[in-house]
Amino acid sequence: SSGINAEYGNRGKEVFVIQSGSKRVNNDVFEMLNLVYACKTSCARRVIAVVPYLPYSQQCRMRRRACITSKLIAKMMCNAGINHLITMDLHQREIHGFFDCSVDNLRSSPFLLQHILDTIPDYKESVIIARHPSATRRATSYAERLQVNFAVMHGELKAEEEQEVDGRTSPPLPSVFPQPTPFACSFPMPIPSIQQKIKPSLTLVGTVQDKVAIVLDDIIDDVEPWALLAGFLKQQFSKVEGSEVI
Repeated sequence: SSGINAEYGNRGKEVFVIQSGSKRVNNDVFEMLNLVYACKTSCARRVIAVVPYLPYSQQCRMRRRACITSKLIAKMMCNAGINHLITMDLHQREIHGFFDCSVDNLRSSPFLLQHILDTIPDYKESVIIARHPSATRRATSYAERLQVNFAVMHGELKAEEEQEVDGRTSPPLPSVFPQPTPFACSFPMPIPSIQQKIKPSLTLVGTVQDKVAIVLDDIIDDVEPWALLAGFLKQQFSKVEGSEVI
């Protein structure tokens, strides 16, 4: 167990609680809620949470019969006493609607674009790569601002969220549930069974020859997919000298 004891009074003041997610995400969430509730019960006028990386922001849609954990986190934060949230690059803009308080969703793209201009002298010879099809809009936005080409990765690393199978309305796979006993009256056509999705092999849509590859995504919570992607791009560059992956 952990306890919080404020050494200075915050009665009638605006309090900023700074917290973000890490590998110990559940501990971080409860620590933030504990801090916010302590400030609220200490008669703080307003509690402003600064959370650059909102935990569980990827779990913002109903998939099969899973929980929309991002909405649960938003309700817990508001019930704990948060009056305003400052975050950055939410996974989906619809997460705004989960909060009963005001939300500032800041953008990191101006800083990243400036970093590319300052650190890559030949950025005009680069190509912006979307790590999966759902990141195409973000990649095209960067490519238009830098006036360079873009490419898209498609395959086993990540499937597009909008095309994922929703088990709530789809018929079950024949191998999962036994076939029911036939009724006395037969239907004109049998109920078709869903075809299991098979992810295609990793494919690069676009060209990266003689280019500096800049790969984009909004959240990096596991290094293994990025290492596999870098290895795949290096194989694409095997016949070309002087190419880089960033």
